[in-house]
Amino acid sequence: MEERPETELISIPATPRESTPEIQTPSGQRSPRLKSSTAWTPTSFISPRFLSPIGTPMKRVLINMKGYLEEVGHLTKLNPQDAWLPITESRNGNAHYAAFHNLNAGVGFQALVLPVAFAFLGWSWGIVSLAIAYCWQLYTLWILVQLHEAVPGKRYNRYVELAQAAFGERLGVWLALFPTVYLSAGTATALILIGGETMKLFFQIVCGPHCSSNPLTTVEWYLVFTSLCIVLSQLPNLNSIAGLSLVGAVTAITYSTMVWVLSVSQQRPPSISYDPISFPSSAAAFFSVMNALGVVAFAFRGHNVVLEIQATMPSTFKHPAHVPMWRGAKVAYFFIAMCLFPVAIGGFWAYGNLMPSGGILNALYGFHSHDISRGLLALTFLLVVFNCLSSFQIYSMPAFDSFEAGYTSRTNRPCSIWVRSGFRVFYGFVSFFIGVALPFLSSLAGLLGGLTLPVTFAYPCFMWVLIKRPAKYSFNWYFNWILGWLGIAFSLAFSIGGVWSIVTNGLKLKFFKPN
Repeated sequence: MEERPETELISIPATPRESTPEIQTPSGQRSPRLKSSTAWTPTSFISPRFLSPIGTPMKRVLINMKGYLEEVGHLTKLNPQDAWLPITESRNGNAHYAAFHNLNAGVGFQALVLPVAFAFLGWSWGIVSLAIAYCWQLYTLWILVQLHEAVPGKRYNRYVELAQAAFGERLGVWLALFPTVYLSAGTATALILIGGETMKLFFQIVCGPHCSSNPLTTVEWYLVFTSLCIVLSQLPNLNSIAGLSLVGAVTAITYSTMVWVLSVSQQRPPSISYDPISFPSSAAAFFSVMNALGVVAFAFRGHNVVLEIQATMPSTFKHPAHVPMWRGAKVAYFFIAMCLFPVAIGGFWAYGNLMPSGGILNALYGFHSHDISRGLLALTFLLVVFNCLSSFQIYSMPAFDSFEAGYTSRTNRPCSIWVRSGFRVFYGFVSFFIGVALPFLSSLAGLLGGLTLPVTFAYPCFMWVLIKRPAKYSFNWYFNWILGWLGIAFSLAFSIGGVWSIVTNGLKLKFFKPN
């Protein structure tokens, strides 16, 4: 059977006072606006009053037509190239897949460094900033889900596409391409560093004193982890990694819970203090606070793949994609809150301002490696490795999609298996070499949070105003403009704080510091 063309949601007036949108006909022309006071749908002309005088055979045909029209809604302009690309190749996603992907993208190693931010902010400002950031990013997530199908007959399947629709073709690319690529590639590189170092620690814990005299070096462990990532990256599209996202989500929830439970269950260090870390000058204190807020902002990454996740879902007039997407996102971000807040609060309670720069996992290993059984420690590190392997796939998928989009646009044909594999092997080893050349990337949470903050906190607010066009000077208009410009200002401040932190620490930060 032939597949029906993909179809989209059409904007239907909710009240008689709202204007009815123009409807695109199959010929590509636009019909005049309807002046009826009742809401119009593609099946309203097949009403019971219209069907009553017609005989049974014709009535059956029209009822079947009604069901078809209710299913497909209206015609959609599709790009044939989308059927060849990893993000839009498969359209059988659902709310469960959305929950898995969002949870896998939203919880990860960045949660482990939240107690570091609390060491600079203290109890009150740490909890307030974390709560504000959570509510803010949840609102912008809702905006992105709604804007995915903001224009009838069009789906914005990628973050850059939505930015182009809001800011213009050129400006949209300049504004959105760098932070999204930087966030995806930077996160993938950091995951290689963290995953490789965690594998090394896992091996040391399991092997114990019986380790060989010539163990693998840290760089060799990076290479082992990169090879595993490349093998898993051969899965063709975003829907095909739903199982990996489920594994990543379960492991993230498990090790986040284990880390803070193990930390608060142990005796606290005797010299612990909950006062914010003091600095010799007000400038140093200011930049440190900005870097700490950047760490909080970096904890809420994942918005750069929200539209891509929603693009994997079918969308019809009766069943628009934003409904299952938002349902899955709400479930995912409930569990994200259950991971981030206990890790931040419990970790700071357990270690206070003695928290090392690597985060709570580093503190657990450094303070309690002899108090906790080797089995529990090994299991915790193994779960971190599994989560890093899963997160690498979802954050690398936009890069894979960009590679294949460039190839298919030039050759006008889909990528073969060998070409697709070549792109992914190339990407994996480029990330590996960047990580080896810049081994401090895994600790740049503040700088990463500052540079990529507009993707999560600022751009969606601007997009809502420019695409939805709320009434000028209304509350909605003011609210989104203020949030957007606040996000840009915070991005600049957090980036400066992140650079200052790197310079003052001599680029010697490490996520893990084994004894």
